[in-house]
Amino acid sequence: MSLPTISPQKARELISSGALLVDIREADEHAREKISLAHHEPLSRLDKVNAPGPAPMVIFHCKSGNRTLSNAGKLACATDVDAYILEGGIDAWKKAGLPVISNTNQPIEMMRQVQIAAGSMVVAGVALGVLVHPGFYGLAGFVGAGLMFAGISGTCAMARILGFAPWNRRANATA
Repeated sequence: MSLPTISPQKARELISSGALLVDIREADEHAREKISLAHHEPLSRLDKVNAPGPAPMVIFHCKSGNRTLSNAGKLACATDVDAYILEGGIDAWKKAGLPVISNTNQPIEMMRQVQIAAGSMVVAGVALGVLVHPGFYGLAGFVGAGLMFAGISGTCAMARILGFAPWNRRANATA
């Protein structure tokens, strides 16, 4: 099932007419940057939209629009009213010059932290393999295997480990 997309400008009009904007991004993404009127319902826990009040329609958004588009069927089943997808997500909302609330005291999103850590480890493994000993290529292979496992299983050990980092513990304590 597909949901129709609407532009940020049209979404703003509908929101001012009573539509509910629902942010389906995860808590770490929402804490760092959000649209002020958005109701937070992470996709990973979304069953039914728990609207704070009656709404004539629901507009779902994510970061770029890809997550909402690829989960349109699940999103359509999560509400009993007309539903739409914000085309281009919060990125398009910002590009249209519409306001967002940013909290740069929050850590960057966990998946970006994983990408930075994994990329750094691969580069270090290759550099050490060239400069010190070929056995260090194993580090790059180990990280690659871990990323494959994360993609196949949906479980990321590196994200769990990074969750214990001091900057992430502090953010979780205030959330």
